[in-house]
Amino acid sequence: CHWLRGKRIASIKTVAWMISLSDAVHNFIDGLVIGASFTVSVLTGFSTSTAIVCEEFPHELDFVILLNAGMSVPQAVFFNLLSAMSCYVGLVFGILLGNSFAPNPIFAIAGGMFLYIALADMFPEMDSIAKEQQKTSSKIVFFLIQNAGLLTGFAIILLITRFAGSINLG
Repeated sequence: CHWLRGKRIASIKTVAWMISLSDAVHNFIDGLVIGASFTVSVLTGFSTSTAIVCEEFPHELDFVILLNAGMSVPQAVFFNLLSAMSCYVGLVFGILLGNSFAPNPIFAIAGGMFLYIALADMFPEMDSIAKEQQKTSSKIVFFLIQNAGLLTGFAIILLITRFAGSINLG
């Protein structure tokens, strides 16, 4: 396959495969939530899609990790695209399950997944980076920079939640 040209697949570090697989599972659940939310209403679907798009931007930095793990650029593009396609599979399942059952269990599972990612993955990483940075820079400046993303995400979700009832799409 043209996309797989470059370094041998066997020479790529294990971290690249772990990231690709975990990103595929993550994108599947994102699609599941988007599909289920569109079965509730179009407004809920767009609100959920906006939140997930905001949440997805940091995940696309995985591309650099794939390159550092030994993939060539075409290989990293191919496997990143392949993992992103699982969102569409999740979307189909979300629509089917959302129409067949109440979508609330899907939202509960996805909410648990997002909390797990935040608490088990992101906060320890932020803490270790903060400890390294405290040796070289001002603590308050680093604290503000580090939490700007969290506060921005919180503000976007708060605004969507606050004004979702007053938005009229038709």
